[in-house]
Amino acid sequence: MDLLSGTYLLAVLLTCIVFQSGAQEKNYTVREELPENVLIGNLLKDLNLTLDPDVSLSSPLQFKLVYKTGDVPLIRVEENTGEIFTTANRIDREKLCSGIFSENRCFYEVEVAVLPDEVFRLVKIRFLIEDINDNAPLFPSTVINISIPENTAINSRYSVPSAIDPDIGVNGIQHYELLKGQNVFGLDIIETPEGDKWPQLIVQQILDREQKDTYVMKIKVEDGGTPPRSSTAILQVTVTDVNDNRPVFKENDIEVSIPENAPVGTSVSQLHATDADLGSNAQIHFFFSNQISSLAKRLFALDNTTGLITIKEPLDREESPVHKLTVLASDGSSIPSRATVTVNITDINDNVPSIDTRYIINPVNGTVLLSEKAPLNTKIALITVMDKDADLNGKVTCFTDHDVPFRLKPVFDNQFLLETATFLDYEATREYAIKIVASDSGKPPLNQSAMLLIKIKDENDNAPVFTQPVIGLSIPENNAPGTQLTKISATDADSGRNAEISYMLGSDAPPIFNLDRRTGVLTVVRKLDREKQDRYSFTVLAKDNGMPPLQTNATVTLSVLDQNDNSPAFTHNEYNFYVPENLPMYGTVGLITVTDADSGENAAVTLSILNGRENFIIDPLTGVIRPNITFDREQQGSYTFQVKAIDGGRVQRSSTAKVTINVVDVNDNRPVFVIPSSNYSYELIPTATNPGSVVTKVFAVDNDTGMNAELRYSIIGGNSRSLFTIDQLTGNITLKEKVITADHGLHRLVIKVNDLGQPESLYTIALVHLFVNETITNGSYVQELVRRNMETPVGQNVGDGEITPQTNDYVKIIIAIIAGTMTVILVIFVTALVRCRQTPRHKVIKKKKKKKKRSPKSLLLNFVTIEESKPDDPAHEHINGTLDIPVELEEQTMGKYNWATTPTTFKPDSPDLAKHYKSASPQPTFQIKPETPVPPKKHHVIQELPLDNTFVVGCDSLSKCSSSSSDPYSYNETLAQIGIMVLILFKSAVLLL
Repeated sequence: MDLLSGTYLLAVLLTCIVFQSGAQEKNYTVREELPENVLIGNLLKDLNLTLDPDVSLSSPLQFKLVYKTGDVPLIRVEENTGEIFTTANRIDREKLCSGIFSENRCFYEVEVAVLPDEVFRLVKIRFLIEDINDNAPLFPSTVINISIPENTAINSRYSVPSAIDPDIGVNGIQHYELLKGQNVFGLDIIETPEGDKWPQLIVQQILDREQKDTYVMKIKVEDGGTPPRSSTAILQVTVTDVNDNRPVFKENDIEVSIPENAPVGTSVSQLHATDADLGSNAQIHFFFSNQISSLAKRLFALDNTTGLITIKEPLDREESPVHKLTVLASDGSSIPSRATVTVNITDINDNVPSIDTRYIINPVNGTVLLSEKAPLNTKIALITVMDKDADLNGKVTCFTDHDVPFRLKPVFDNQFLLETATFLDYEATREYAIKIVASDSGKPPLNQSAMLLIKIKDENDNAPVFTQPVIGLSIPENNAPGTQLTKISATDADSGRNAEISYMLGSDAPPIFNLDRRTGVLTVVRKLDREKQDRYSFTVLAKDNGMPPLQTNATVTLSVLDQNDNSPAFTHNEYNFYVPENLPMYGTVGLITVTDADSGENAAVTLSILNGRENFIIDPLTGVIRPNITFDREQQGSYTFQVKAIDGGRVQRSSTAKVTINVVDVNDNRPVFVIPSSNYSYELIPTATNPGSVVTKVFAVDNDTGMNAELRYSIIGGNSRSLFTIDQLTGNITLKEKVITADHGLHRLVIKVNDLGQPESLYTIALVHLFVNETITNGSYVQELVRRNMETPVGQNVGDGEITPQTNDYVKIIIAIIAGTMTVILVIFVTALVRCRQTPRHKVIKKKKKKKKRSPKSLLLNFVTIEESKPDDPAHEHINGTLDIPVELEEQTMGKYNWATTPTTFKPDSPDLAKHYKSASPQPTFQIKPETPVPPKKHHVIQELPLDNTFVVGCDSLSKCSSSSSDPYSYNETLAQIGIMVLILFKSAVLLL
């Protein structure tokens, strides 16, 4: 049970080793004696080899027969297709398997390596040699002599020496035939357990030596081949006297074991036989049968008398481990006795392991050339180790005796693949002498070694290496053409042509450089100009002569050193600056920009003013020009001088430029109205005026020039019904709509004029009064209305409280009722006022006296309050804040705008329009300062105009009309009662509406 388990585990282990190592086995059956180029099989198909499309192969698929140098292979394998063919060397089964008579045991083995390494596998091919009938059976001798006693009984049998046929199976001996037996003898065939056929001669008639003592016949032996082969021998039977008893062996089958190192003369076995006869008939003679092998006859000796078998020559278990000795014992009778002695030769460790090297990479003069680019696991040779000894004495291990980048990989039993274990490097080691050691497991073990030489072939696997990856150079500009810059150097770790280096410029190198291909000398072929290019960076290449060539690049950086070969250069030959006339002293006029194409001190430029130092100064480094005077455009409009620039070179260079400074106008004057000449003036607009007619105009002037004096007019208040429009350029005021009854009365328009100055526009506001009526019958009344309007805030439209007559009859009736009611109340109110007026008159006189004591300026008590107006016309501007305007307007001035100090070199393009409007206005209108608005003031005394904004019926003079108005300073209790009644009646009227 233990033996079976061990055998199973060993088989599993061998299977794992074969599987892991990529090894396979394939069996074929081949008939012997086939002619050349007979197809035996196809490994590509028979092994079902399929290539993975995702695996790229370093070389095409190849089948390489692995055999020992000097061997003559009996088959060949097509490297490209894997087809197996016979060769001109004849396959002879009897020669290959001499002494093997079993039909299924004659094999011829070879190994085939499937390459490249990406799909490597080692295939062991076993060819079962199929026997053909190429040998005829032969008897040991052409004449066979047999002695038979005359008293032999009928049907007695006598052995006849067997024939020998090297063929096996049906091609071996199949039939014996007795020819010319004369009916006295017959022939029978006995088949042994081993399959041998022994012929026996049968006595069929009684023999009588005295009548006939010799019979001559022929015996024929024939095999079973197609066609059969046969041979004959002469069988001569001699009839002898009677010997009644045959010798008898004590043991017919004897088995002994003898060590193979037993000395010559050692006893192997002692045979014992007895004979019941007496005398000479009992004398036994021992001899070997002619059926034992010639090797056994050579190794063993048999004493004919004693039957002792001894060793005649040294034994060798490896030559034959078992010998079968057939010993015959004869007492002189015709039928000898037979005994078999089986001699087992036991092994001793007397054989050194053998190492058989079969190269996968064919050696050249005994040395394998291997590229240093060989991939891992590159197969070099198949190492077969053998030991003729048995058991542990024949178990061999194989290894290399020192550390090398190769390994022995087991593939089959006692077979190893020598392959690369690491990457090879020709530059590190160029040659390896690998000592392969085979050692058996005997005690003591026996060793054998073999040397295998491997030379590493240099590949171009090292690119040239520059001594400096970045080469920094410098050269002064204006160099001489052909100046040598440096010598570039690189090294290559390879050898031979792989280390020969050529130098060349990269594709980014300018054409002004040249590099000697052989020496690496870098030169510049023409003069350099630092001002055009002060730095060059390009690539140089070092390329070896390998196949394929390898190259490396390095970067060359060349700095061109400056020389003072450029004068300072102004950005303009002439500079024109425009400065405002209010620019303060030492303010910035402008900036002079100058450049120098050189660098360093050669480009350090200093500026100075040649003529004009009394008026201007210049920063020598920054070029900023500042005045040391104040400007007045009216006195001098421009200044011109020269500026000089000089560099800091050893030999200095200089240049000059012209500078012109133009003094430009500042928007420091606000517009002044010429028309209207006063805010108290007014114009009559007849009711018959057609729409589109110019009813009046405004006109203003500005003392500035250019855009600062270009004016625009607009209505910003008092035109709530959009009855009037104004031309923003001419100032003409036009009637927009046809005048209706509701439009009668005094209209106050707030007119704004602003200039187009930059950066901020200035403006002025004037009041234009337009009286819409048929005629002016009472000028004083209109003046009084104007005066009262001046007391009304500018933001409040005059006439906002007026009631527009309606054409609806119902509305007219209601208005008539209210008017009648109000007339009655007014009569009552006037009567009561007249009666009560005499008492408080002295109070009014006192108040007037107090007013007269105030200063002249206090006479200007009535102010117009300008609040945020919201006219219907969205084009009107808003006036924010409050503005107190005296009734007697005085001329007010606007603070000048402070210009920024940043100069400009752009000429003002706007025409000087102000010169068309300059005029000495005798009575300038009021002006508004653009200051921060203040909260509106509350005015307790605001005289409102009558609702109809026209004359009061029945008044002849302004004084009468004024007396008919309510006096705010003469109220009493009666007046309060009357006011309450009026209020109640007024509310009732409103409810009725």
